Amino acid sequence: MPGKDTSSKTLYDKIWDAHLAHEAEDGTSLLYIDRHLVHEVTSPQAFEGLRMTGRTVRAPDKTIAVPDHNVPTTVDRANAATMTEDSRIQVEALDKNAKEFGIHYYPVSDVRQGIVHIVGPEQGWTLPGMTVVCGDSHTATHGAFGALAHGIGTSEVEHVLATQTLIQKKSKNMKVEITGKLRPGVTAKDITLSVIGKTGTAGGTGYVIEYMGEAIRDLSMEGRMTVCNMAIEGGARAGLIAPDEKTYEYCMGRPHAPKGAQWEAALKWWKTLYSDDDAHWDMVVTIAGEDIAPVVTWGTSPEDVLPITAKVPAASDFTGGKVDAAKRSLDYMGLTPGTPLSDVEIDTVFIGSCTNGRIEDLRAAAAILKGKKIKDGLRAMVVPGSGLVRAQAEEEGLADIFKDAGFEWRMAGCSMCLAMNPDQLSPGERCAATSNRNFEGRQGRGGRTHLMSPGMAAAAAITGRLTDVREMM
Repeated sequence: MPGKDTSSKTLYDKIWDAHLAHEAEDGTSLLYIDRHLVHEVTSPQAFEGLRMTGRTVRAPDKTIAVPDHNVPTTVDRANAATMTEDSRIQVEALDKNAKEFGIHYYPVSDVRQGIVHIVGPEQGWTLPGMTVVCGDSHTATHGAFGALAHGIGTSEVEHVLATQTLIQKKSKNMKVEITGKLRPGVTAKDITLSVIGKTGTAGGTGYVIEYMGEAIRDLSMEGRMTVCNMAIEGGARAGLIAPDEKTYEYCMGRPHAPKGAQWEAALKWWKTLYSDDDAHWDMVVTIAGEDIAPVVTWGTSPEDVLPITAKVPAASDFTGGKVDAAKRSLDYMGLTPGTPLSDVEIDTVFIGSCTNGRIEDLRAAAAILKGKKIKDGLRAMVVPGSGLVRAQAEEEGLADIFKDAGFEWRMAGCSMCLAMNPDQLSPGERCAATSNRNFEGRQGRGGRTHLMSPGMAAAAAITGRLTDVREMM
């Protein structure tokens, strides 16, 4: 619960103060952690560290483990032969560690398994006002619930496992306000990419962002998760959206959400979680919602983003160090300055990831694909963010739309978002992706990634090139 200090505070200030266990004179602080999410890539050394020192997990009831980065997404994935040796070892280690240390676990065989940042909210582990950490940068996703959520390193994973606390220094406060209404065809993905395009990938460094404004409040919880998911791509420590009735409705009745009198007590606390009108902001960014268009990335950084109606830029369009970076990006991406982005042909479409693997994302893509076929020769896959999302999509008939259009209908996992499992691009292969990073080699060595919304990715699958989704609405 918040302390007695009644001075004006931001949402970040309030959550920080409620979880501050100790603060040293130099500002180094010890924060209590409410939820610790664990996956197979950043946890093996942490668990081994506990084992070597004879420690246990301090709060196993607040620790949740899900394999997601390495797991194959083909229907035969129960066969160990579908995994690389490194992946098999990591997944087996998580199996062993979860059982030995008695933490909540969703194995590959469990229908609830999926991407940890989708499973957490889905199961009610993520709630307003919490501190949430995971050995994964996209932990920022959970900020959509008004939770202070961010990634941590492997040594910090061990520290949280052992103590249920984290050593931190407080960040500065940044407000990103999206005013007014979005135009048709513009989504949460376009918002978050447009913010990064304006601020740059270092614009949020040293800050926690709170996203505000009418366009943000209008978003569903799925959309809010998409926006906060990419706060890290803008350099921020975390992203937050104040909880409201949509948040409470989403959380109510989920398996691990509070019930009865505990729910009422929690709701009373949650309703205090907003930034005071006269709270201090160290930086403010404002974008008019009606000025945001459907966007795509052209380079190898999320800040390399433009409206789909634009043309590939030239390195000379930039200044300073960005000139050389643009040259390298254009060379890697195989793009010619002046080419309309809508003329750029693609080889592959990937719909999924912790950014856009939720049911709303699949509905948006299916709405564009219904009754249509993907371009001949194109490779296209849909990877639901969890087994429950997959089951719901099948129940709603979305899976049939994807399959009829020519998409592969996969099992849940991180899949082609990153090159840590069999779903990878080949050198030179160009992909329209709904994931969050377009770095060199992110989806496979030499692979070329264009980030966009699910609807934009579906449109690209039909035409075989980057396409303005508004032409198909």
